[in-house]
Amino acid sequence: MVSSKDYQRIARAINFLAQNIRQQPTLEDVAAHVHLSVFHFQRLFCQWAGITPKRFLQVMTLEHAKQLLAEGASLAEASEQSGLSSTSRLYDHFINLEAVTPGEFKLAGDGLQIDYGVHPTPFGDLLLACTPRGICKAVFVDNSLDNELDALKQEWPLAALQHNSGHTEKSAEQLTSLLKTGSCDNTMPLHVRGTNFQVAVWKALLHTTTADSLSYSELARRVGRPQSVRAVANAVAANPVALLIPCHRVIRESGALSGYRWGSERKQLVRFYERLQNPVKQG
Repeated sequence: MVSSKDYQRIARAINFLAQNIRQQPTLEDVAAHVHLSVFHFQRLFCQWAGITPKRFLQVMTLEHAKQLLAEGASLAEASEQSGLSSTSRLYDHFINLEAVTPGEFKLAGDGLQIDYGVHPTPFGDLLLACTPRGICKAVFVDNSLDNELDALKQEWPLAALQHNSGHTEKSAEQLTSLLKTGSCDNTMPLHVRGTNFQVAVWKALLHTTTADSLSYSELARRVGRPQSVRAVANAVAANPVALLIPCHRVIRESGALSGYRWGSERKQLVRFYERLQNPVKQG
């Protein structure tokens, strides 16, 4: 049973981490600061915060670096003031947590060209947008192409958007192939923007199969945040890449389909199509 004294210790630990990001304190440093053994502190911190002290420091470091970049700091300055040994370490943090580089975050797409095109699928017309690193957007347009392009511009305000269906056609063909095989591997790079939590949810979805139907609570458990069901649902709803990040496989605990950004009828059709193309083999 945890006590108010335990809470005060964790509060002191979090404050210590926040005040010493530049020094990147070790687990031993923080445990000593709150006068606990490393084992006891690690267990207590996980119990209160839901993640390890190391992971918590990584998130704080990333947010600190993002703030510095937004305020005009260079990559080298942001790395140094965030306690990272080099800009390459900062790059690793961004790739692991948000799938964008610190330079991309800072520049907001300045100098970046995003090609887009609209392509037919069995479920309706799909807007595909690609940066040189991969697909950054795949959304059903229906009658709202301008709205989706406006949303893309808001995500990358300084990028040059260019209609180039010849370029995106290859991705569309790959998408069709993936739908038929049920494969969600690395053959189609995705270049998405999102918080570290959103990206974790989207990566978890990539590890599902065409036979899977999982609830929001199960997905929350898979990302190690069983108490964050609402946040998981929000991350699913914010999915920027339809079909390839298979948010259509998430259902309610009761087995009902639940909502879908592009319509529950389309969700049902996508799920039916997947199972038709990839029937579950009986043993």
